[in-house]
Amino acid sequence: MDFEALIQILASFIRQTDIVSGQQRKIRMPMIFSSPLGSPVSLSQIQSQAETAHGSAQAAAELGSLPEWNLDHLYKGLDAPEFTADLDKATREAKLFAADYQGKLAAMLASAEASRVLHQAITRYEAIDDLLGRIISFAGLVYSGDTTDPVKAKFYGDTQDALTRISADLLFFTLELNRLDDKALEQVSHTAPLAHFKPWLDDIRLEKPYQLEDALEKLFHEKAATGRSAWNRLFDETISALRFTLGGEELTIEAVLNQLQESDGAVRKAAADALAKTFKENLRVFTLISNTLAKDKEISDTWRGFKDVADSRHLSNRVEREVVDAMVSAVQAAYPRLSHRYYRLKARWFGVEQLNHWDRNAPLPNVVQRTIPWEEARQTVLSAYTAFSPEMARLAGRFFDEGWIDAPVRAGKAPGAFAHPTVPSAHPYVLVNYQGKPRDVMTLAHELGH
Repeated sequence: MDFEALIQILASFIRQTDIVSGQQRKIRMPMIFSSPLGSPVSLSQIQSQAETAHGSAQAAAELGSLPEWNLDHLYKGLDAPEFTADLDKATREAKLFAADYQGKLAAMLASAEASRVLHQAITRYEAIDDLLGRIISFAGLVYSGDTTDPVKAKFYGDTQDALTRISADLLFFTLELNRLDDKALEQVSHTAPLAHFKPWLDDIRLEKPYQLEDALEKLFHEKAATGRSAWNRLFDETISALRFTLGGEELTIEAVLNQLQESDGAVRKAAADALAKTFKENLRVFTLISNTLAKDKEISDTWRGFKDVADSRHLSNRVEREVVDAMVSAVQAAYPRLSHRYYRLKARWFGVEQLNHWDRNAPLPNVVQRTIPWEEARQTVLSAYTAFSPEMARLAGRFFDEGWIDAPVRAGKAPGAFAHPTVPSAHPYVLVNYQGKPRDVMTLAHELGH
């Protein structure tokens, strides 16, 4: 298993991402002496690492100007008065909402004006939810830009705490809706104006078999900030703060992972060794995070009545377990004729019986590698979208033109990539760590596709 896959495994446990693993086989190299870390180093490795350091500076220049996102569309800064005003407004609106509707939904459903008054309540709930989403989206994106900045980390933590308290006043609403008589709610949800929200009502109804008593739900809700969310944050901050010694430099994880796609095998091996050393030094904290989250999930699943470890994820994705199991079985059945065949073929191209794990993402031998400038990546992605749908290309173009993408690799920045939807009243944002490899271009296209 290679180190990029290892990181994905850790992240997938926290964020339910997909992973792909490879196989490994070590090949002996001519050894000259041992490094201070105890790893044998060849003269060719020393030379290639020096060349890599020089090449990194050159590659950065070749990338061109990389965009950083403009979060002013949400709020103009951590101390923006609009942010404080919206937080105060959300607090007031949530308390007023609870005073107006808590314990009253059954009577509203039984009234002659059921469709109108329930529609009115959901509309108010939707507005508060949008406001809270805007607030936490801003805080989360600021934090993702540098998870190691103590000011930004505190801002994010304080915002999380505030939203936990505010949303506790709203927690009753979906729980109480799910306790309403199924037949009566189904009947009135077909009438205007409530019919507008029928898909949402049907959606939250799927959660009904797994919801707990209100007091327990509130306990789960309030403890999340000091439970799984805290462990998720510890993982994010630990990964972002790690530094890996490679070629005499202290590099971030993204910079080192990028070396696993270099054409020089010695560079790839050196990168893998650097990853192994630092990960091993932090094995205890990652083990603790994984084990704690596993136990936290087991407790939650047991209380809610989920039978399989993946059932809560299937419910969240609104997909049946049988569908996922069928897909997994089909993919596994295809391993021999696709994945295994590909790796055997690639090993043959590299002249070995079985690939080293650091060669899984290596470019093919004797293929000229170059840095793909950002502008070329932009044109490649947009032209591909245009061929598929001009409207999709137009929408994707706004991300480039209006400052919705954060592309540079920075110390402390969240590794990997994501598309953040924010809220309907705003627009999405995309984070990538662009370094000019073909895989970076594909990642950019992928995230824009969300």
